[in-house]
Amino acid sequence: MNTHQLNIKVQTWVVMASVVLFALKIFAFYLTNSVAILTDALESTVNVVTGFTGLFALRVAARPRDENHPYGHGKAELVSASLEGILIIVAGLIIVYESLINLQHHHEIQSLDAGMLIVGFSAVVNYSLGRWCISVGKRNNSIALQASGKHLQSDTWTTVGIIVGLLLLRFTGIGWIDSAVALIFALWIIVEGVSILRSTVSGIMDESDLALVKDLIHRLNAVRRDNWVDVHNLRTLKFGNTLHVDCHLTIPWYLQVRDGHDEAAALEHMIDEAYDHHVEIFVHLDACIPPDSCRICSVKDCTERQRPFEERLEWTSANVISNSRHY
Repeated sequence: MNTHQLNIKVQTWVVMASVVLFALKIFAFYLTNSVAILTDALESTVNVVTGFTGLFALRVAARPRDENHPYGHGKAELVSASLEGILIIVAGLIIVYESLINLQHHHEIQSLDAGMLIVGFSAVVNYSLGRWCISVGKRNNSIALQASGKHLQSDTWTTVGIIVGLLLLRFTGIGWIDSAVALIFALWIIVEGVSILRSTVSGIMDESDLALVKDLIHRLNAVRRDNWVDVHNLRTLKFGNTLHVDCHLTIPWYLQVRDGHDEAAALEHMIDEAYDHHVEIFVHLDACIPPDSCRICSVKDCTERQRPFEERLEWTSANVISNSRHY
């Protein structure tokens, strides 16, 4: 089973579980008339909608690249995760509204024990599914699965907090506790939605993954060859499970085309072996420019050298990302 098939399988289980748990929470609200449990049920509504959306997005992301989408369909996951973030925020705002209404017009709570058992069961299922989603999502570099997992786990902690609040209500009889608990976790839900939305907007805007860039540069420094005089204009993009890397590689000007191709191929192989992503690499070859390049070029016995070698240029995220050659 490839990574796309596994992602779709996991998301299918999330969708089925979300529908069942939503029905259970609506039943628990019917039994108890608790606005706190209604909070949990509304968040499950988001689970259902985003579950189906995420499943569709993963199926789209699994399609191979075509003429209209030369970089593939991986950004479909970002669209799905963005929708999830927006719906989470909307659900949180609805819960705030319902809680404030309930504070003014308090409803009598009933059958708390049965309601707490039902939502407690849903918490265990959600946490287990969320942990599975995050684990598979990180391994397969799927932002849609990771967003689903984080949402399911935030739903879990919301449910746990609601149960604690309902226990306080049961033993104290203070009616406003129900609405207060709902308000607290509505704010939690909104913060989680904003966090998911922030990460997906970064992906849509092609924000660079600085940690990935630093790691890649560290690996380049460790295995650099003498003929790799300089690397610059390095760019990385992640679309779903595909990592795109572009860079300019400066090599001695007198190398033949075949030799230059071998140097580029060696660089591509190193990057491809270093990461679990499906990696697509484009290396543009630049010729060195004597005498300025000579002082950072460590090629031994170079017959074209016009200045002595002075120091090895340590590649950093600052100079490798730059669009300028380094001398």
